[in-house]
Parts: sequence; C-alpha cells; structure tokens
Amino acid sequence: MSDFVVSDHMPVTEKGQKKDSRITIVKIIVLILCILLVIEGIFYMLVIPCLAPVKVQFSGLKNLSSSVLLEKLSQTGGVTWIQFDSSKAVDNLSTLSAVDTVSVDKIFPDKVVIDVKERTPVAKTIVSINGRSMSVQIDENGVLFSNASSVANDSNIPLISGLPIENMQPGMRFPAKYKPLMAQIAEIQKLPQKYFVAISEIQVVPKEYGNYELVLYPIHTHVRVLTDRSLNEEALKYMMVVLDVVNSLEPGVREIDLRYGSVSYRSR
Repeated sequence: MSDFVVSDHMPVTEKGQKKDSRITIVKIIVLILCILLVIEGIFYMLVIPCLAPVKVQFSGLKNLSSSVLLEKLSQTGGVTWIQFDSSKAVDNLSTLSAVDTVSVDKIFPDKVVIDVKERTPVAKTIVSINGRSMSVQIDENGVLFSNASSVANDSNIPLISGLPIENMQPGMRFPAKYKPLMAQIAEIQKLPQKYFVAISEIQVVPKEYGNYELVLYPIHTHVRVLTDRSLNEEALKYMMVVLDVVNSLEPGVREIDLRYGSVSYRSR
C-alpha cells in the first residue's frame, strides 16, 4: 500500500517566477526614479540658470528704492542667471551718486544678492545744474550726491553755502581743502546733543592762500557769528554762551566775531 503526501506549498518554479517579478518591478521603479532625478538635475543645472528669470534681492537699502536699482540693472541686459554680468551690475549701480559701494553675489541656480552701501549725508548745499538750482547732499569725503529723502526731515544736517562748486554734478567731489570741514561736522553729528538743529546755515568764506573762515547763522536770531575754520563741540558751546550774553546786553547786535581768540560785535 502506497503512502501519498499532500503538500500545500507552491512548486519551486512558481515561487521563483513571482520573486523575479517583484525584483523586475523594483528595478523598473528605481530606473524611473533615476530618470526623473536626471531630468530634475538637467532642469536644475541647465534650464533654470539659462531660461528662468533671475531673482534679484537687495540688502543694505535705507533711502534708495529697489525699483530705481532694478531700472539701472535692466540696462545690463542680463535677464537670466547665466546672462547676469556681476561686473556690469556693479558699474551701473555705482553711477548712482547716492551709492557708495556695491557687491554682487550670484547664488546658483537663479538668485543674485546685491549689497548696497549708501552714502551718509553730513551736510547739504545748493548747486546749479543746467541753469536750475538743486539741493544735493555731501558725505564725509566731500562727494556730492542726490537723495532728497535722506535729509528731508533731518534738521541735524546743516546747509553749507559759499562752496566753490558751481556747475558740479552729483557724484563729483569738491576741493579737498574743505574735506576737514565735513569731517568736523560728521564728528559733531555723532554727539548726543543736536547742535546743528540750532544753526540754519554755515557759510564758507574763502581767504587768501587757500584758507577759509566760517560764518554761522543761528536759528531764531538775526545775528551772524564769524569764526575760524575749527568747528567742534567746544566752539559751538562757546558760541551759544556768547550769543546769550551779548543779546542780553545789546539787543541790537547783528554780528559777533569770535576769531583771533577774542570776542567783538557789531550793532545795527
């Protein structure tokens, strides 16, 4: 009598076929993923830098508007990241008189970060440009630039008159001998007291041999003050004290002379 064994297991060949099928499916999925990664890499490496519009970001802006800078950048002609010319961008933006320095950082694949350092006004003056009077600002290095919004509400930025800058354009630098005056004004502006709020105008009076003197016009008085070229906190405090004393003694004074280490005044 023969014994028969009934088995519930599949034949070995059928199990092997199913295993091979699963492996094939996994291979196909991996292959598809690899192809997608290659396509994405090509898109990231070539399509975006070459065809997508460049994304420009600005940093360091205080008074300048990004729209003005973007208009300047449009003159370079680089609309994509690969076309964007950093040196041309720096050159174009540097033509703006209110811009001190510019640095450009291209970030792959489509971003450009532009850091702008604006000029800081220490004084303002009036110049004639094409027969029209125009208010311009002056930085510590004596560079004239135009950015009216930066001084519109700042009463601590004095008006300087008498500078020999006729027909000068924004971006130009006035004579070096007046640079110490701008440095002195900048130092005074760093003080907690706002001394220039009390002065409506500082007039430069050229003298022989390249020297100059100053005439200060305090606010709320018709008295003008003559002084030498040394402008500092001590000189301004002394001027305020002398003004108070002279006005209390002689109400009709129109001019106070603080030059030569002495005090004199002229009445109307």
